[in-house]
Amino acid sequence: MLLSDEITALPGIGPSLSAKFISLGIKNISDLINYYPRRYEDYSSVSSINKLRPGNVSIKAEIKQTSGRYVRRRMHITEAIASDETGSVRLVWFNQPYRAKSLKSNTPYFISGNYELSRTRFSIMNPAVEMESDFPANTARILAIYRETKGLDSRQIRLAIKKLFPLIDTLDESLPDWILNKNDLISRSEAIKEIHMPSSSSSLEKAKRRLGFEEVFQLILAALFNKDENQREKSVPIKFNEKLAKEFVNHLPFKLTDGQRVTVWQTYKDMQKNEPMNRLIEGDVGSGKTVVAAMAALMVLKAAKQAALMAPTELLARQHAQTIHTLLKPLGYEDRILLLVGSMNAQQKKKAHEAIESGKAGFIIGTQSLIQEKVNMKNLALTIIDEQHRFGVEQRKSLMAKAGHMPHVLTLTATPIPRSLALTLYGEMDVSLLKQMPAGRQQINTKLVSPNERERLFVAIDKQLEDGQQMFVVCPSISESETLDINSAEKIYALYKDKYFKHRRVGLLHGKLKTIEKNKVMEDFLDRRLDIIVATTVIEVGVDIPNASIMLIQNPERFGLAQLHQLRGRVGRGEHQGHCYLMLDDSSAPSKRLRALISSQDGFRLSELDLELRGPGAIYGTVQHGSLDLRLAKLTDTRLIMEAKKSAVEFMNKEENLLRYKELALNVSRLRAVTNLN
Repeated sequence: MLLSDEITALPGIGPSLSAKFISLGIKNISDLINYYPRRYEDYSSVSSINKLRPGNVSIKAEIKQTSGRYVRRRMHITEAIASDETGSVRLVWFNQPYRAKSLKSNTPYFISGNYELSRTRFSIMNPAVEMESDFPANTARILAIYRETKGLDSRQIRLAIKKLFPLIDTLDESLPDWILNKNDLISRSEAIKEIHMPSSSSSLEKAKRRLGFEEVFQLILAALFNKDENQREKSVPIKFNEKLAKEFVNHLPFKLTDGQRVTVWQTYKDMQKNEPMNRLIEGDVGSGKTVVAAMAALMVLKAAKQAALMAPTELLARQHAQTIHTLLKPLGYEDRILLLVGSMNAQQKKKAHEAIESGKAGFIIGTQSLIQEKVNMKNLALTIIDEQHRFGVEQRKSLMAKAGHMPHVLTLTATPIPRSLALTLYGEMDVSLLKQMPAGRQQINTKLVSPNERERLFVAIDKQLEDGQQMFVVCPSISESETLDINSAEKIYALYKDKYFKHRRVGLLHGKLKTIEKNKVMEDFLDRRLDIIVATTVIEVGVDIPNASIMLIQNPERFGLAQLHQLRGRVGRGEHQGHCYLMLDDSSAPSKRLRALISSQDGFRLSELDLELRGPGAIYGTVQHGSLDLRLAKLTDTRLIMEAKKSAVEFMNKEENLLRYKELALNVSRLRAVTNLN
C-alpha cells in the first residue's frame, strides 16, 4: 500500500464509506495518517466490577447472557450481563440489534463505556467491546476522538488507522538523527502511532512534543530559506545623509520617541547594504510608523530613486499622501509625491503613469493600483507595505517586481504580534518595535457598560456629540442572524437613527458597500457631516479622524482581545480625551479578556494574552491557524519554539541537504508561501 493510494485501498472501505472520509478531507492513505485527533478520552484504567464508580470506565469480564427487544416500535434495546470474579454489571446498547449475536459467552472481553444510573440501577451504557486476545483499538486505552461526520465516527476512524500500523512503521524519518538526539525526540513513526493510539499518557505527551516540534521547525526553516534567498539578491544601496535627516527632524512639530530613533537608524543601516532590507515595524495605532516610513523614503528621494507605499484602502492611501506631503514639504520634496488610486479618472491615471515611468514621481503612494500592468517604475529602490497581511503573497511580489530587481522592503503593521508568533510567521524578517506613544498622547478611557447603564451612557455621549465630537459604533456582523443573538450593524444603525440619536447625523459602514459608497461615508465623517458611524470591523485599519473621541463596541465578547485593542486605538487621536465603551450583552461578570483590556493599554501584552486564550487565529491581521499548519504545537510554548529555532538555524549552518528528507522538503516548500515571502 502506498501513501498516495485512495482511501478505498483499505479493506472494508467501499464507495459509500469513502464518501464519508472524503467529506472530512481524507482522500488518500496519507490524509488518514495525518488526520490528528481533536481530543482524547481516557479508558486506560481497567477496574474490577466491585470498584466501579460513575463516569468513563473499563473492565475485563466475560459476557454471561444477552437479550434484545424492541420498545416504542423503532427503539431496540440490547442488554447483557458482564461478570468478573468480583461481581456483575449490566450492559445496555440502544439500536444495536447485532450486539446479541456478536458477543460470545465465556470469552474474556475488554469493555469500556459510561457507568451511570439508568432506571434505578447502574449500568454501562453503549459500551465498546473487544476480545482480550485482540489488540484493542476502542477499549481499555486512551481513545482518540476525531472530527466526525454522519455515518463515520471515531471508532471507525480508529479501526481504519489501526490497519495502517504496518505501513506507518515503514515511514521515512523526516528529521535528521542529530536533531532527534539533541532534542530528545521520538521517531516519526512512533509519534504518529502514539498520537492515534496512545499506549500511555506520557507516551502521548512525547508524541505531541515530537510532532509539535516538527510543525514549528518546518515553519521556521521555511522562513530561514526565504531569508537566505533574500540575502542572495542584490539591491540598490541608499546612502545615509546625516544633514538631511537632521533637517527633517528639526522641522517636525514634535519630538521623535526613542523607539522611532532606533528604528530609523536600523532602517538606514539596512538600506546602505547591497542586500535588500526586509524589516517589519510593529507599533500600535498612533505610534508614529508613517514618520519612520517618510524618513526612509527621504533618503531614496535624495538618491534620485523611487519609493512606493501600498496601503490597503484608498482612504488610508490618501491620508498617507497628505501626511507625507506635510512632512516632506519643508525640505522641498512635495512635488515628487504622487497618489495613484482606483477612483482616479482615465486622464488622471494616464498622467500619473507617465510621471512614474519618467521618474518625475519619486514617492508613489497608492493601493493595489500600484501593481497594475500599466504601472512601470523607472528606478524603484524602496517598497513600503502598510498592513501587509491585507495583501496576498502574489500582490506583494507583483509590487516588488516593478523594480526589476529586489528593492528594500519596509513593512508596517499596527497589530502587536506576540514574539512566539513573530519567530515562526515572520522569522525571515528583522523586527523593530515602536512601544512608546508620542508625547502628549492620552490613554484611552476604557469602560464596561452593562445593559441597565445604557440609557445613562447615551445621555453622556450626546453631550459630547453636542460639543462637536464624533463616535464610532462597531458591531460584530452586518445583518441579523437566525442562530446568533448579536447586534448587527443594520439593526443598531436603525435604532440609533430612529430612536436613541434621531437628532444626530448617523451613517452606516460595512464591507458589502461598494468602494465609492464606503469612501463617501468616511469622507462625510472626516469632514464632520456625520456625528456617528455605525460600522463593522472595516474601520480596524482606517483613516485618522482626530475629532472622533468615542468608540462604542457592541457584543465585545465576539471580538478578539487584540482586535478590541486595535479598535480602541481608532479614537483619541486629537485634542479630546478618547473613550472606549464595551457594551455587554448581559449583566453577568465580564470575561478575563475584557477585564484585561480595561487594565492595560499595552498592545503587546494584550496580544500575548489573546494568543494564550484564543490561539493565533484571534490575533488580528495574522494568518489563520490552519494556514500555519499548527495542529499540535502551541505558540505559547516558548521553550519548544526556541528549541525548534536553534535546530533550524543549525540545520542551515550545517548546510544540510533538505532533499534527503522528502516529507520535510515538501512541507517547507509549501510553507515558504505562508510566511512573509518577498
